[in-house]
Amino acid sequence: MTDSEYMRLALQLAQKGAGRVSPNPMVGAVIVKDGVVIGQGYHQEYGGLHAERNALADCTTSPQGATLYVTLEPCCHYGKTPPCTEAILDSGIRRVVIGSDDPNPLVAGKGIDLLRAQGVQVTTHVLQAECDRLNEVFFHFIQTKTPYVVLKYAMTLDGKIATKTGASQWITGEAARRRVHQYRNRYSAIMAGVGTVLTDDPQLTCRIEGGRNPIRIICDTHLRTPLSAQVLSRAASTILATAESDANRHRPYLDAGCQVLVVPEREGHLDLSALMTELGAQNIDSILLEGGGTLNWTALQSGIVRKVQAYLAPKLFGGSGKTPVMGYGVSLPDEAFHLTSPTVTRLGEDLLLESEVIPCSPES
Repeated sequence: MTDSEYMRLALQLAQKGAGRVSPNPMVGAVIVKDGVVIGQGYHQEYGGLHAERNALADCTTSPQGATLYVTLEPCCHYGKTPPCTEAILDSGIRRVVIGSDDPNPLVAGKGIDLLRAQGVQVTTHVLQAECDRLNEVFFHFIQTKTPYVVLKYAMTLDGKIATKTGASQWITGEAARRRVHQYRNRYSAIMAGVGTVLTDDPQLTCRIEGGRNPIRIICDTHLRTPLSAQVLSRAASTILATAESDANRHRPYLDAGCQVLVVPEREGHLDLSALMTELGAQNIDSILLEGGGTLNWTALQSGIVRKVQAYLAPKLFGGSGKTPVMGYGVSLPDEAFHLTSPTVTRLGEDLLLESEVIPCSPES
């Protein structure tokens, strides 16, 4: 097998940590000696051993003189666990093959330099694009201290997210809905507006076997969320983001087990940039935004959205139903929010289109 093939195995291992390791990165490691895999591991949970140490513990024979394949540059500092470079050097591993550089200022090339200084042969940037994509959330969060926001919606081929009566269940098929729940498991939080709560009364939980529920964030400028709403159930943690500062109005929600987070108001809506700063301070590194058209527009306009996931169903609703992004819109095509060319995934009869948001707003 080649370096790329072993790194691809490490990537597969790293994926197993999805939804369990944030705000840490997902990392996989494979140890190879004389052409045989003798150990493998991944970062399994936040605060637990890193992938390199798990792989070393898994070794069926001595790793002396072996090659370590790891998706992210090994750490060289003390955190919740000792540095992985220390374990690598103690093991006698001769060569280390790395996928991504670690942008964490505590690492940032220092792990590679330390290993090389101790005589370890280091090869970098093997399957770098795939390794970088695996940890797009971590890379964003470690550098900005704000959540990586993914705007998600499902729509028909004529661009509708609901019928003329407001009905929206279901636009896409089972395979697409299953993928959504996989992302709910992966991302730290899910965010919606009070309009969605009032219209659909969603649970906003993860409903796949063994999945974890994301933190639910409800943008509710004037605190209109009904106390009977399913998002207030104790099935998952809930944060109500509001501009309402009256402590007496907060009390019923606090008694229901919610956190009430007061943020500034801007042009009649919550200041989403300020909200992201507050959520980042709580180590919320990623958000799946499942809002309605108004919240989606506000999020795009505020510049917090990093990726768009559009689930496209082969259906036509017609009429004047709602669209994924509303607001007051742009005046000219040149003022549009621009996205990268999408990747396309077939999910049953539906398609998932994923694009990065190119950092540019209509106001620029």
